[in-house]
Amino acid sequence: MKTIILSRQAAKNLDALLDHEREVVTTGLEDYARTGRGDVKALVGQDGFRLRIGVWRVIFDEDAATILAIYIGRRQTTTYHRN
Repeated sequence: MKTIILSRQAAKNLDALLDHEREVVTTGLEDYARTGRGDVKALVGQDGFRLRIGVWRVIFDEDAATILAIYIGRRQTTTYHRN
């Protein structure tokens, strides 16, 4: 299993979710870290990947041992175009 590291922004995003939403996102991210399977695509025009978990998106980067979650949010136009 890869180690999951949350950026400061991702930790704030996760804390802002309702309990059941947080559980869904956390479980999806842990499943990906454990198995490497999930709805993952490379981002276009920038480094990193996105993991789709229902209506939620986790923007992340990874190497052989870690997953760095950069942003967690609903799929909206601002998910991929934030400052």
